[in-house]
Amino acid sequence: MNRLPILLFAAALVLGISYGMHGPVLPVFAKNEVGATYAELSLIGMVNFLPYMVIPIFVGILLDRINNGYLLTMGFILNTASLFLTATATTVEELVAYRAMVGVAHAFIWPPSESILSSSSNNRVKNISWFIMFFSVGFMVGPLLGSLVLETVGTDYRLLFQITAYVMAAGLVSTVLTHSKAPKRGSGKLNLKSFGKIVKFPVVVTLLLFSTAAFGIILTIYPAFLNDRGMDDTAILLLYFVFGITRVGSLLMAGYLSRRAVPTLVASTVLVTVGMGISAVGTTFAEFAAALLMLGFGFSMMYPLALEVILQGTKKNTWGRMIGAYEAVFGVGWTLGPAISSYVTQMHEPAIVYWIFCYMGIAVSAMSVVFRRRLRLVSSRRQDAPG
Repeated sequence: MNRLPILLFAAALVLGISYGMHGPVLPVFAKNEVGATYAELSLIGMVNFLPYMVIPIFVGILLDRINNGYLLTMGFILNTASLFLTATATTVEELVAYRAMVGVAHAFIWPPSESILSSSSNNRVKNISWFIMFFSVGFMVGPLLGSLVLETVGTDYRLLFQITAYVMAAGLVSTVLTHSKAPKRGSGKLNLKSFGKIVKFPVVVTLLLFSTAAFGIILTIYPAFLNDRGMDDTAILLLYFVFGITRVGSLLMAGYLSRRAVPTLVASTVLVTVGMGISAVGTTFAEFAAALLMLGFGFSMMYPLALEVILQGTKKNTWGRMIGAYEAVFGVGWTLGPAISSYVTQMHEPAIVYWIFCYMGIAVSAMSVVFRRRLRLVSSRRQDAPG
């Protein structure tokens, strides 16, 4: 069996554990210990993703030119450093700077991993889905480990961040081993116009922007929102455990659902819409668990299938740059979500944000149904021959 995917799956697992241990409580730490307002929480979340709007484009250029394993290792080093620095933060400005580092680091982790796993067209959906699944397993286990740490040391968030930094550093073992096994790349032509080809997939891009904007809120603002709705640290971490279970379950079905890509993409959008609506009115653990179940399935199935649709309509020798452009769309969505939240919460109560995304989701779901034929045409087109 090819050891390269296994090394990447191990790296994804470590990455997910580290993110899961600290991610759900970071907004609570920022709000309760650093004194961040909802607008500042949105800013912290926004700068976390802002670099991801641009950096993946340049990483995409590098994917077609150098060993992808080197880029992956760089991402883990940056991520580890950002966590150690986060443990020392005492002001909102410091948190903003350190979370921006995470956005840069993520741009050196996800695109190289997808590029390596896309080297085989036959196993592309399966490999990328399993990569996301291992990350989701880690993100599911991480909150439980984080909860255990907090119960042991009290609400010492800074110690928790230091521990998660060591966990992240452990992933370097897997990434370094990929250096000799990652596919060798040619120099490739530096053609920035190839990034613009992502606009040939307007329906897919619209679905991605809505989904990633909602995901950006769930990753950055939602924990503080849950805290205001009466959920304590343990409840929040358990809710994200539920979120992780759903993501793992849905990704296990990715290979089967890839044969029904268009209906699955539409269903994913509908589930995200309903999940945001339940969040707007939720007040109990059960209601928020139901919302996160729907959101987990919707988010998880959208990403590997959307990438598959795009790569099926793209020439193989430009996959690296197209993956970079695809990930930049993620950055735009992840930035838009917290930005919209920041603007809205300055004038209205936090729940209004979830109502807005619910209504937006209804419109996007209707659009995906109307234009489903265009999606089918794109998903059935293959241009894998080099050229």
